[in-house]
Amino acid sequence: MAGNDRRRGAVRKSGTKKGMVVGSGGQGRKALQGKGPTPKAENRVGHQAKRRADAKAQADKQRQKQRRSAENAPELVAGRNPVAECVRAEVPANGMYVAQGIDTDDRVTEAVRNAADQGISVVEVPRGELDRMTGGALHQGVALQVPSYKYAEPEDLLTKARNSGMPPLLVALDGVTDPRNLGAVVRSAAAFGAHGVLLPQRRSAGMTAVAWRTSAGAAARIPVAKASNLTRSLRDFKSEGLMVVGLDADSDVSSDELELATDPLVVVVGSEGRGLSQLVRKTCDQAVSIPMQSGVESLNASVAAGVVLSEVARRRRVR
Repeated sequence: MAGNDRRRGAVRKSGTKKGMVVGSGGQGRKALQGKGPTPKAENRVGHQAKRRADAKAQADKQRQKQRRSAENAPELVAGRNPVAECVRAEVPANGMYVAQGIDTDDRVTEAVRNAADQGISVVEVPRGELDRMTGGALHQGVALQVPSYKYAEPEDLLTKARNSGMPPLLVALDGVTDPRNLGAVVRSAAAFGAHGVLLPQRRSAGMTAVAWRTSAGAAARIPVAKASNLTRSLRDFKSEGLMVVGLDADSDVSSDELELATDPLVVVVGSEGRGLSQLVRKTCDQAVSIPMQSGVESLNASVAAGVVLSEVARRRRVR
């Protein structure tokens, strides 16, 4: 039989499968090489699940890129009253745009004059161009370009407080989403001697032009920082010797009894609706409420912050 090595002169032809060859379960150097466990569907090249996973990852990356671009993009404040108020409050601005041929009034005249005094360039543009720049908003022929706010780091607030020579006093906001409330809190913080304001990275209002305007320029005098994790930042402050007090309408301790006011302190203000989040509430050393007449709804975040900060400042003056 051809290929039988016991027959004289017999030669096995190449390519035949007689005997042990690679792929047949042979032994030694001709043995099968295992490929390991079967990968998950989302890791298999060409599999539908992998295509879906790759598409989702690409979409998430694009959204993150757009969010970063939006955070760093300048903001346009449109309208005669808002622009006049921003310039009056000395909100940092890159330029003012005025539509060609508009009827000027006292607000426009004041805004242009103040802008010139502050070194803000005033540029006349066609009305159609201003429509495009403001996305069709009701601009009344004038808009102000405000750069993105430069946030401090949480540790910068503590450094500033330590360098002041006074017991540190910081304000943290937990879930305050109205920029007007944020601006009002910043204004109260500056008025009552706080050294900085801390915001969470997510689910929080940012220092937009609206917040700048509401702060009446106080945002230029007091740093505002963002924390990637508010609870962790509060714990870091506690490890540095600060006490953390949260405002809670259900607390039995009144702000009139705030004995911690003269200590290094962080005052935490919750959102208007749900108050403090559960994790933040557990992190606080003490919760205090504001005494009010029965039947009155709770105060909004900025008013509550102002009341407590005023009490803290009073106790520090008379200690």
